[in-house]
Order: sequence, then C-alpha cells, then structure tokens
Amino acid sequence: MSVLTARIAAVHTLPVSLPAHPALVVRGANGSHERSDFLLVRVVTTEGVEGFGEVSATPLWSGEDAASAEHFVRNVLTTALLGRKLAPPGSLEAIMDRVLAANPFTKAGVSTALWDAYARTLGMPLVTALGGPYRDEVPIKLSLSGDGEVLEKAHSAAVAAGFTSFKVKVGMGIDGDLTRVARVRELAGLGAFIGVDANGGWSRAEAREAVRRLTTFAPAFVEQPVQPSDLEGMAAIRTLGVPVVADESVFGADDLARVIRASAADVISVYLGKAGGPARAVLQGRVAETFGLDTVIGSNGELGLGAAAQLHVACALPALSERLPSDIIGAHYYAEDILEKPLDNNGKRVRLTDGHGLGVVPRDDLRRRFR
Repeated sequence: MSVLTARIAAVHTLPVSLPAHPALVVRGANGSHERSDFLLVRVVTTEGVEGFGEVSATPLWSGEDAASAEHFVRNVLTTALLGRKLAPPGSLEAIMDRVLAANPFTKAGVSTALWDAYARTLGMPLVTALGGPYRDEVPIKLSLSGDGEVLEKAHSAAVAAGFTSFKVKVGMGIDGDLTRVARVRELAGLGAFIGVDANGGWSRAEAREAVRRLTTFAPAFVEQPVQPSDLEGMAAIRTLGVPVVADESVFGADDLARVIRASAADVISVYLGKAGGPARAVLQGRVAETFGLDTVIGSNGELGLGAAAQLHVACALPALSERLPSDIIGAHYYAEDILEKPLDNNGKRVRLTDGHGLGVVPRDDLRRRFR
C-alpha cells in the first residue's frame, strides 16, 4: 500500500444512540447528559484501507448533533473529499473548512477517520503519525454530579469501575455546590484527587465566593468558573490560588490565543471535537505548552472510537499535565461498548494498545450497518 497514491474512495456514516450508565449521568450547569446520539464515520481509500471516526456532538456544546452531522458529512463533506489524495490529511481538513463553516465536532469525526486511514496505510499507530508517543498511558478522572442518594450512587459506581480521581459538577448555586463537594470529599477521602467544574455557571462574584469557601475541601482545580467569554473574570479567579482550567473558553486557535493574552487560565482542556480533529488538538497542546500552560484532555461523553482518538492525542502531546488527570472515559460512561475490543482502561489510567491507526474498530454488527 502506498500513502502517496491512496485516494478517498468512499465515506460512510452510522448514527448511534446509547444511554449513559444510569448512575453516572452527568448533571451540570448547562443541563444533563443522559443519552448520546452520535455519528460514526468510516472512510475507505482506493487501497482498500478503512479509517474510523466519531462525531461526539451535542447541541448544547456546539449546535451540532447526529442529524446535522450526517447531513453535512453526506451532502457537503463527502462531495468535497471523494477522489482526493489521502496524504496529507491536513490538506483535507483545509478543504473541509472551505466548504463548511463552523461545525467543529462534525469535521473532527471525519478528520479522525482520515487520520486513522492515513496511519493504517503507513502501518503505524495514530500516535506516531501525530509525532509521538511521549507516553503510553494517561491518568484519568470521572465526573460526579447530583445530590444526596444520586451522588452517592454515582460515587459507588465510579469506585466499582476503578476510579479514584473525580471532578465534581458545580455552578448550580453556591450552597448546593458546597454541600456536593463536601460530600464527595467525605466519600472519597482526604487524600483523593478532587476538582470542580462550574461549566460557566457562576457569576464573577459567585465564583470568588465559591472558590474561597471551597478551599476547605482542597480542590485541585476549578474548571470554567465563569462564562466562556469572561476572560477577565477567569484571570481574576486565578489570583485566588486554585488552578483555573479553560474549557468552554477554548474551541479553536483564536480562542486559545485570547486566553493566553488575557492570562485567563493555568490549564487548557483540549478536545478533538472543539479543535476540529486530532492533529489540531495536538497543535493546541503544543501552543499551550509554549506559553507555559498545562494541558488535559477533556470529554464530551465520547464513545469507544472517540476515546481511542483522545488517547492517541494525549500520548502525542509533549507536555500533558502531570498534576491533573484527563477525561478519557469511553465505555465506562455507557451501558455497552461500541468497540470490537475494549480499550485498556481500569478507571485509574487508560493505556495504548498495539495496532495501526486508532488500534481499535467498531463491533462487527455495527460495521455491517454503515451506509
């Protein structure tokens, strides 16, 4: 097989809908994530190589969902990509940008499939094609939310899955937030890793008060304490001594530049979906490192293909945070796995597996349903 002659022969899609694990449904300031209606993507080259990707899109995040993604993949992006050379994948990403505005999660799903096919054609893991690996495993954490018995069941399910590091959803009223974090600290123990994520749900004044009061429970970080556009407010919260993670504030390269100029964060939460694909996610991490910011891999509830792509990106980053675990959850969040063979994920860390490209493929019953 020659990567120099391979061209895009077909692009296939498959909508999938999976319920979240009942005890682990995430309830945050922007709503709850009880079910994932995502789109799987398969690219086939003229060399007969298949590459897979996942559009992990939710309307609350980017205005995309499986229906919009399938429409744009089938009627816009496929038309632009068919017959094009596979290499370099970056040139295909530029073509997608020219024919479709915005829709970063949709483009990221197609981009992942292109990079998967590219790495498989080269006969190497995706992490190597992206410039790594700098590591072969990544520490991870899980989000906990809800109150009372709901929160306790979530913690029990997380511990049963092997998790020992947690991110508590806050930003829904300071008193309730404090009660929730206090209970997680009690359940997890004094030495457990705990951070908080407000999803932009606090005002500046609320964020200042909340962070001061939360210091009793030793949070390792506060993620997106105020609205994504309030970079001045984020910079002010940094002065309180708890590391600030920018999530919703950073989608593309322009957003990252604004956060850097405003000194608005200590850590950047990088998503394949927000960045528009695996190579662009790695580039974001490299830029953040250049300006002294840490990087973690964030999550939008990815299924197995998306989680595999997260893992390869994490291992291709020269400077992934050593202090903060990432959010590579995959099948732990769902009642079933879409992969033929699951990722090596024990709740504490997720490890690269052998194989070319992503190193994983969808289950055979799903592969037969692509159209």
